[in-house]
Amino acid sequence: MSSLRAASENSVSTAAADLQELDLPLAPPSHTLQVFKSRYADDEPRKGSDILVEALEREGVVDVFAYPGGASMEIHQALTRSEVIRNVLCRHEQGEVFAAEGYARATGKVGVCIATSGPGATNLVTGLADALLDSIPMVAITGQVPRRMIGTDAFQETPIVEVTRSITKHNYLILNVEDIPRVIREAFFLAASGRPGPVLVDIPKDVQQQMAIPDWLEPMKLQGYLDRLPKPPLLSQLEQILRLISNSRRPVVYCGGGCMNSSDELREFVDLTGIPVATTLMGLGVFPSSDNRCLRMLGMHGTVYANYSVDKADLLLAFGVRFDDRVTGKLETFASRASIVHIDVDPAEIGKNKQAHISMCADVQLALQGINHLIKSRNLTFDFSAWMKELNEQKLKWPLSYPDNDDFICPQQAIEVLHEVTQGNAIIATGVGQHQMWAAQWFKYDKPRQWLSSGGLGAMGFGLPAALGAAAANPGVPVVDIDGDGSFLMNVQELATICVEQLPVKIMILNNQHLGMVVQWEDRFYKGNRAHTYLGDPRDEEAIFPDFLKMAEGCKVPSSRVMKKSDLRSAIELMINTPGPYLLDVIVPHQEHVLPMIPSGGSFNDIITEGDGRRTY
Repeated sequence: MSSLRAASENSVSTAAADLQELDLPLAPPSHTLQVFKSRYADDEPRKGSDILVEALEREGVVDVFAYPGGASMEIHQALTRSEVIRNVLCRHEQGEVFAAEGYARATGKVGVCIATSGPGATNLVTGLADALLDSIPMVAITGQVPRRMIGTDAFQETPIVEVTRSITKHNYLILNVEDIPRVIREAFFLAASGRPGPVLVDIPKDVQQQMAIPDWLEPMKLQGYLDRLPKPPLLSQLEQILRLISNSRRPVVYCGGGCMNSSDELREFVDLTGIPVATTLMGLGVFPSSDNRCLRMLGMHGTVYANYSVDKADLLLAFGVRFDDRVTGKLETFASRASIVHIDVDPAEIGKNKQAHISMCADVQLALQGINHLIKSRNLTFDFSAWMKELNEQKLKWPLSYPDNDDFICPQQAIEVLHEVTQGNAIIATGVGQHQMWAAQWFKYDKPRQWLSSGGLGAMGFGLPAALGAAAANPGVPVVDIDGDGSFLMNVQELATICVEQLPVKIMILNNQHLGMVVQWEDRFYKGNRAHTYLGDPRDEEAIFPDFLKMAEGCKVPSSRVMKKSDLRSAIELMINTPGPYLLDVIVPHQEHVLPMIPSGGSFNDIITEGDGRRTY
């Protein structure tokens, strides 16, 4: 640590040299054109829809998720002429937008979905909002009524640009066929750069039909956006962060989805410093869950020891996070003993919820590269063994646990067995609810992009379509949708998609016949009064309703049901080993609660660690 202080005294004289050593790019990467062989001669006119499809091909798109309609038929006709792009035909537009999200989350590439005008476009809204909140790169293309009919309340007309303005990073209404190449290039650049997000492109049908010769070399018109992109981190800022680390005794890394492309740099940083890591729900897999320095997830349903570490920390290194309410609880008590360093690519997040002592609007990857470089070049060493010993004692004192009962299958155990059977080598998608939190707690994520879940919006119905999107992008990689019966039913039609496309998605439904998370809150805060949270048939509560096995059979998807703990492992092994898609209906009790739990707006001192729906509160 003393070596850092000595080095910092010379920081002014060595600043220029050190900045050169960091070898950080001085500007955002420019959009480079790659060699592309077109189906058309350079001077050959073609329809706007064919220009659009070629623009997608030039962006490297090989998979789209598109559902046809009157205003998008021209695009689908053009897609049939493409030898590059495959369309995965989901059975609902919400399914396709979630599938495009799953594709993007699992690969880091821009996901693409296409819908028709009117109800087709409005069915994308939930997915666009979800992608914006979770910073997912996506381009949504919608057909629109012909230009002359816009504003006349024509059949299937909705002003989708206005509808989605607040839930997209940017959107376009193309009124000139010559703009298609530039707009598509801009849309992909906007979706993927800075803080990623969804971009919507609305194209009237007559523009799709118009003949034109495209200009592929027209430059993007994004100078204002480029000027606002974060600059490389300054050496002086990195020095300040290292000085805080040097002076701390109880540092903790709090990392989120903004670190998804910085996993290698984060692992190196932890190797160099020995600082423990707590992740958000969106950050699962960024740092290996199986690493002893990983404290797993923090927040409302995070581990006791992760929340303990933040509560007792004297330095909180917040990388790629936004201090979400489900993480912080009561803001005034969150990390109240700590100096806070906040690094995020989005300037809007800096100081929005929690004021930091050092704020840096920068790409986390570049910042970590710079910090790691300084640590190595100056041979800095750190010793936080006493702090790690204290946290390891907390791990032993407060491990995650579940009831061991032979009479029923515990949902946590089903996920634990799934992890053992797959050895952790699977992409996991989830719906939203108790099963989502248990999947976050009990499956160990050692790689980024292994965990796909609707975090900020909490959109039920996300699991199955997101899983099929991930499967389309990763042939040969096991993909499992851990779902609840309520969430699964919201996009159950995508069973038809995984059958027809032969996508080997495994579906494990934790079926408790209830809206489990709402039931848990009813138990804890509403004296167990049930307010429309039972999803079974009240005329026959002994029966499993609806029958997901019959639904799967109707879509030619193999399935089975397991109700006994003794049959659980063999049932999961059968699911994993069956070629193609498979549905496993796991019957679990509705009385189980997701624990630990910090009530909304509470602090670490309010944490709940025991109890279930079998007790009265």
